[in-house]
Amino acid sequence: MPQFSRRGFAAAVAGMAIPGRARTLPVVGVQLYTVRNVIEKNPLAVLRAIEKAGYTEVEATAATLDRIWESLRQTSMKPVSVHLETSLFTREQQKLPAALDDVKKRGFEYAVCPYIAPQDRGGVEVIKRLGETLNKAGEICNRSGLRLCYHNHAFEFEPSGGGNLLDVLMQTAEPKLVSLELDIMWAQVGGPGPVKVLEKYGPRIALMHLKNVAPGLPTQYNEKVPKEAFREVGNGVIDIPSVLRAAAQADVKHYFVEQDQTTGDPVDSLRQSIDYLRKLNF
Repeated sequence: MPQFSRRGFAAAVAGMAIPGRARTLPVVGVQLYTVRNVIEKNPLAVLRAIEKAGYTEVEATAATLDRIWESLRQTSMKPVSVHLETSLFTREQQKLPAALDDVKKRGFEYAVCPYIAPQDRGGVEVIKRLGETLNKAGEICNRSGLRLCYHNHAFEFEPSGGGNLLDVLMQTAEPKLVSLELDIMWAQVGGPGPVKVLEKYGPRIALMHLKNVAPGLPTQYNEKVPKEAFREVGNGVIDIPSVLRAAAQADVKHYFVEQDQTTGDPVDSLRQSIDYLRKLNF
């Protein structure tokens, strides 16, 4: 029987999940797409406000990265993930290495393919081709020392081939090359709900977008939802504690609060979301 030192035994016990014990989410990141309409007016003021609210990690977008970068460096928030232009992963892969080198130098660890435009969507064969294309992009990302993630919306949950289009994509994309950034709201809009996706693809899910959605929205496979349907994390129909428990089991690495649309000040919405998460035991 193997022998363990006291120190090794203590470390093993500390790493075990203890059933029934309440947990909190100690590290919460922000997706800066939430503040895209206000951040460029005064990047440092907006980022300082987000930092003060309690966010410690950042997922940036390529569209504003250069203009907010020096301000971000003046905060203690850590750059973790970045949404690059979709074309870099699909039609213009020859430009991807240079873009990856740039974000790698800035300290980012994940590169995300953020969105497939409606005109580029389709059935099983289209999604299979997308998966094969992402495999090639994933190889480029791996060589650059970054991890490729694919960010879902609602259309991927359209039933197809005995499952849905996300199943087709996950079966085609290789786990060692392509991970998933699960957007829990779009998983809810598309029907299965985030917990079922986590239970099915847990090891593939590296990143997560936390947000919520208003009641009464029908299942749909597109993103045509009213602005007021986007809600703060603790204000909607998604059972957030259940999602976080499933995410903990899946060993999701990073969580980013994102609210695509807000009816008021987006920074206030971010405050509401992190205040809820700070108090939440799951």
